[in-house]
Amino acid sequence: MKLDAIPSITDLDVKGKRVLVRVDFNVPLDEHGAITDDTRIRAALPTLELLLERGATPILLSHLGRPKGEVVDKLRLDPVGTRLEELIGKPVRKLYESRGERVANELDQVDPGTIVLLENVRFHPGETKGDPELAADFAALGDAFVNDAFGTSHRDHASVCGPARFLPAAAGLLLQRELDAFARVLDRPDKPLVAILGGAKVSDKLTVIDHLLDRVQALIVGGGMAYTFLKEMGHTIGTSLVQDDQLASVEASMRKAEELGVELHLPLDHVIADAFSATANTQVTDGPDIPDGWMGLDIGPKTIRRFCGAVAGARTVVWNGPMGVFEMEPFQAGTKAVAEAVAACPGYTVVGGGDSVAAAERFGVTDRIDHISTGGGASLELLEGRELPGIVALAKR
Repeated sequence: MKLDAIPSITDLDVKGKRVLVRVDFNVPLDEHGAITDDTRIRAALPTLELLLERGATPILLSHLGRPKGEVVDKLRLDPVGTRLEELIGKPVRKLYESRGERVANELDQVDPGTIVLLENVRFHPGETKGDPELAADFAALGDAFVNDAFGTSHRDHASVCGPARFLPAAAGLLLQRELDAFARVLDRPDKPLVAILGGAKVSDKLTVIDHLLDRVQALIVGGGMAYTFLKEMGHTIGTSLVQDDQLASVEASMRKAEELGVELHLPLDHVIADAFSATANTQVTDGPDIPDGWMGLDIGPKTIRRFCGAVAGARTVVWNGPMGVFEMEPFQAGTKAVAEAVAACPGYTVVGGGDSVAAAERFGVTDRIDHISTGGGASLELLEGRELPGIVALAKR
């Protein structure tokens, strides 16, 4: 399936119609129920504004948190509706259910062109099970369907995939931007393509590594996952994070990289500590070996120079995963340097994954990245080469 061959909202006839829109308003809330980050609401605004301009009545479907099929008052979408109304500058009608005759009757009373926000779809136990009856109930509320929730498109949930099986359907502007960005990385990259992978567990990224090795010219591996590679190569890693059950898989990945002529960049040195703590004793190693009793928590200066040099020569870069425990100040230099290198790269740059996005935000480079993905799990599955159910449902229209 070509990522950039999905039906577009711009081709959908929406004038005078009720358009169901699956959005991702799963925003973080504080202990008082106030929204602490409205990024996901802001991300949906272009699609909603386009629908309003074209004479549609948008009816929004979203989840919030994990109510596990039960009504949880603190997970109602009222704060989301209030914030959306503030951001878009137009009335938002919040309903207290999301299916059934009562909702249908309330929609009949809504003035055309009014944004309607239905209640948390995960209050229904069938939502996360992809219940076809629930999907049909959602679909009955609209005349067309737009999926603009990239962050949940890797889930075969009733509100994500279901309406597309009953109604004319297309991708919203946010979803289109995501698919276009990953198509530029996976289907038609300008070369050289450099992938940067980090994070704690190599097992989480093995499928990604295998898929990317067929496409990249260079692969950079940092973070906790790098120590399993280094151990397989015969280096000492002290008490660093390692997955011994993945050594054979890592060896196969290194062999594949060599056979394909892919440059595999691993840490040359490390910032190490005698405890997993921001106040631990630290030192920088001379080479890739880590002494007993010490753990690697960041890449060292030699590695920074090597990794950043590889990024500087790229024409396409995709980054998923930090280089160390960047949340702790003594171990943030590697991730910060990589973030700045990606931002400075003249090629096309994509950052995906919650930790990588958080790092880009922390180090103030998001405005210099071509695409910041809104979906951690969804972006990872695309990099694995998997088809996302929410996208497949649109493609089959």
